[in-house]
Amino acid sequence: MVASVVNLHVYVQGKGLPILCLHGHPGSGLSMSVFTQHLCQSFLTIAPDLRGYGNSRTKTDFAMTDHLHDLEALLDRYQISECLVLGWSLGGILAMELALRLPERVKGLILIATAARPRGSHPAISWHDNLYTGLAAIANALQPGDRWHIDTFAKRSLFRYLVQQHTPATYEYIAKYAVSAYLQTSSPAQRALFTALKSGYNRLQDLSQIQCPSLIMAGAADRHITPESSQETARHLPNSDWICYPNTAHLFPWEIPDRVLSDIDRWLALHSFI
Repeated sequence: MVASVVNLHVYVQGKGLPILCLHGHPGSGLSMSVFTQHLCQSFLTIAPDLRGYGNSRTKTDFAMTDHLHDLEALLDRYQISECLVLGWSLGGILAMELALRLPERVKGLILIATAARPRGSHPAISWHDNLYTGLAAIANALQPGDRWHIDTFAKRSLFRYLVQQHTPATYEYIAKYAVSAYLQTSSPAQRALFTALKSGYNRLQDLSQIQCPSLIMAGAADRHITPESSQETARHLPNSDWICYPNTAHLFPWEIPDRVLSDIDRWLALHSFI
């Protein structure tokens, strides 16, 4: 049974060909600002808070497929007949699902740290990890990007699996976007994702149906969605380009934003989107 469509909270910037920008878990439309603030110079960027995230609040349980109903309704609301879709992590999975569901509307995919058969290599989490992660998050929120806090707490915390380049600029992104997104992620959103993962989500065999151009980008040290699983996705997409960045992890757009955006611009130009 399909749940009622949620009227998603959306951040809109720019004008031109629309790019739908989909965040990961936990996340929000604002956490896509690393992309939207740049892309809005040439495109209409639309960055929703997905159901159960950010300001798209819900207390009702739902299935992952309900995100697709919400997003299709969002495209209808803005009268968008054609768009590109950029998705980070969970957002990339939803981007592929939208391309399968709406091939006539999705004209290109930019897939960030994601996979159609997601696999992780994250080590077991200890109480020390949780302790240092809490201390690192609090300290970084109070003094974003402070080097002493990074060296003392963050490098001993779970952040060491999310980033490899522990720069102040990266932790400023984390302070600005990640903490609030984590706090605003609802229990129904957590349950929807974990239920899908437990079911053994795998769409590799369906990717041959996606004919639009795709750019797949990964961090070489990603432990949440391994670069091997991202590359596997790239091999199954008929019209794809693949980039893997050394010495980066799951949050690589916040580690090397200039390089990532430059590569996206180059790909967009190659396929005559700009």
